[in-house]
Amino acid sequence: MIYKVSKRMEVAGAHRLNLSYTSKCQNLHGHNWIITIFCAATELNEDGMVCDFKHIKDCIHGYLDHGNLNELVPFNPTAENIARWCTQQFPECYKAEVQESEGNIATAFDEEKLRNIDGAVIVL
Repeated sequence: MIYKVSKRMEVAGAHRLNLSYTSKCQNLHGHNWIITIFCAATELNEDGMVCDFKHIKDCIHGYLDHGNLNELVPFNPTAENIARWCTQQFPECYKAEVQESEGNIATAFDEEKLRNIDGAVIVL
């Protein structure tokens, strides 16, 4: 049996991008990101969950919301890098989607977790 859960949340915050070309995104600006976290497990924990939705919200939303991402994370805070960082926050998280604005979504997959969570192949 494979159990999958997802948590969708809105995170307001500011960032500026360090780019190799001239862009207005190099200036400090804000977004209301929609971040979706995808987790999976072959067994439920002692509480009967893959992982608690509240823990996901506390870790992602609680840390990033209304912050300056350049001060909160040790990397260039692109949507792709934020998505990768999200997948690294939970051992059960195999995928994260970060929607920066309407029509702009970055997705990160943890290939190792995607291929094999406790011996089971995860199907998107």
